[in-house]
Amino acid sequence: MGDLFVKICGVTVLEDALSAVDSGADAIGFNFYQQGKRYIAPEKAAEIAARLPLRILRVGVFVNPKREDVDKTIVRSGITAIQFSGNEPPDDVTGYYVPVLKAIHVAGKESIAEMKAYLVDSYLLDTFRTDEYGGTGKSFDWNLAVIAKQSGKIILAGGLTPENIADAVRKVLPYGVDVSSGVELRPGIKDHKKMSEFIQRAREANISK
Repeated sequence: MGDLFVKICGVTVLEDALSAVDSGADAIGFNFYQQGKRYIAPEKAAEIAARLPLRILRVGVFVNPKREDVDKTIVRSGITAIQFSGNEPPDDVTGYYVPVLKAIHVAGKESIAEMKAYLVDSYLLDTFRTDEYGGTGKSFDWNLAVIAKQSGKIILAGGLTPENIADAVRKVLPYGVDVSSGVELRPGIKDHKKMSEFIQRAREANISK
C-alpha cells in the first residue's frame, strides 16, 4: 500500500495545527460553514495557513456555498484545496483550480451510488445526519466504504477515534482518513495526545496490512 493520507479537520487555533503537523498529518481542515461548531473566519485561517509547511494541504470546508464566495475565500484564506460538505449538485463542484473533495453522507448503498455523478479528486465518506454536515462523531457501516472504493479515492471519516482507527484502516484500506470530533477536547479545540495517537495508529495499521 502507499502512504495513508491523514487530515485533521475543524482546526481553529495555530497550536492545534502545528501539533497535528508535528504528529504527521498531511492536511489541515478549516471549516468555513458559519453555522458549524468549528467555524473559523477566512482571515484567521490565513494566519494559521501561513505558518504551516508548504507540503501540508490546507483544506477549506464549505456547505452549499455560492461559487463566488468560494473563489473569494480561496484568496482570503490561503487554502490549497476545497471540500464540499453539503448537498451540492455535481456541476457546482467542478471548474476550480485547486483539488476538490466531495463529502458523501452515507445512509446506505444509495449514497454510494451517488458518487458516480461527481468528478472530483477524492470522496470523503461521512455519516449521514439530517441536522448536521460532518463532525457528528458517529460512524457508519464500513462495508459500504469498501464498496465505495470502486468509484475513486476515498477518505474515510465519521466517528473515527484513536480507539477504532486501526480497525477502520485494516478493514477499508482507504486512500486517506479524516478526523475532527474524535480528537477534540471540545468543538474546535484539539487534544494533542489524541491526535498523535490517532495518526500513529492509523499509519501503523496501514503499514501492517
